[in-house]
Amino acid sequence: MGDIASLLLVAFGVGIVIGLTGMGGGALMTPALVFLGIPPTTAVANDLVAAAVNKSVGAATHLRHGSPNLKLAGLLIVGSVPTAAAGGWIISQVGSAEEQQTFVKLAIGVALVLAAGTYVLRTFLNLRHKLRSVAEGSKHNNEPEVVRVIPTIIVGATGGLLVGLTSVGSGSLIMVALLMLYPRLAPNRLVGTDLVQAIPLVLAAAIGHVMYAGIDWAILIPLIVGGSPGTYLGARLSSWVPQGVVRRGIAIVLALTGIGMLGLPSVWVGIAGAALLVLGPIFWGMVRKSHGLPPFADATDEDLQAAAARLPRPDRKPPAHSQHG
Repeated sequence: MGDIASLLLVAFGVGIVIGLTGMGGGALMTPALVFLGIPPTTAVANDLVAAAVNKSVGAATHLRHGSPNLKLAGLLIVGSVPTAAAGGWIISQVGSAEEQQTFVKLAIGVALVLAAGTYVLRTFLNLRHKLRSVAEGSKHNNEPEVVRVIPTIIVGATGGLLVGLTSVGSGSLIMVALLMLYPRLAPNRLVGTDLVQAIPLVLAAAIGHVMYAGIDWAILIPLIVGGSPGTYLGARLSSWVPQGVVRRGIAIVLALTGIGMLGLPSVWVGIAGAALLVLGPIFWGMVRKSHGLPPFADATDEDLQAAAARLPRPDRKPPAHSQHG
C-alpha cells in the first residue's frame, strides 16, 4: 500500500510540473521511478505506456484547434517510429538482466544531461524567436519557409531511438531540434507538432518494451491515476506561478540527476549543484544583457522593441564599401 501511495504522489507531483511548464514527463518520471527502487527497464516500459495515454489527450486538443504542422509531424513519425520500436529489442540484446539494468541506467543519465542542456538551448532560441517576432511584427511568418525532409527525418530517428531506450527525449530534444531547423515556426504550432508526432513515437516505444519487459499494472495504474489530476492542476496554476524560475530549477535537477546516474560521486554532484545555482542565473543575465534586455528584471514592451531593433534584418543589405580614386 505504501508503494502505491508513493507512486501516486510522485505521479501527481510530476503531473503538476508538466502542467506548469509543458516539459516532457519522461525526463522527470523515469528517474523518479528509478529512485523509488523500480528497476530501470521496468520504469522505462511503464512510463512509456502511461505517456502514450497522457500525450493523446494533449494532442487531441491541439488537433481540434488546428495548431500542429501535420507535414512536419508526418516526417518525424517516419523517422521515429522504427527506431523507437527497436529500443526494447536493443536493450534485450545487451546481455544479462543486471547488464541491461546498468545499460539503461547509464542511458537515462546521458539522456537527462542532454535534456538539461537542450532545455537551456531551447530557452535561448525562444528568446531569439520572441525578439524576431517583435522586430518583424505582422510580417512575421509562422510557417517554415522550406520543409527540410531529410534533416527532419533524421531528427525523428535520433529522438525515437533515445525515447525507445530511456523514455526521455520526445518533448525536449526533438523540440529543440525543430526550433533549430524551423526558427520561424510559431510556439503553439511547435508544441502541437511535437505532441502529435509523440503519440505514435511513444506507442511504438511502449510496444517494443512491453514485448520484452511486460507491464506492471501496480506501477502503471498509479502513474495514470496520479498524473492526470496533477497535470490538470498544474495547467490551472500556470498563470500564477513564475514559470521561468520553475523551469530553471527543473533544468538544474535534470542535470544533477543525470550526472548522479552516470556515477559521479555525491560530493561532486553537490558541488555541481551549488555552481549551477550561483552561476546559472548570472550567465543567463549576461545573455539577456547581450541582447539588450534587462539582465534580471522582466522586460517591458519598450525593452523588447529596443532589443528587437538591434537584431540584423535579413532584408537589409550591408552598406557598400566606398571607392576612392
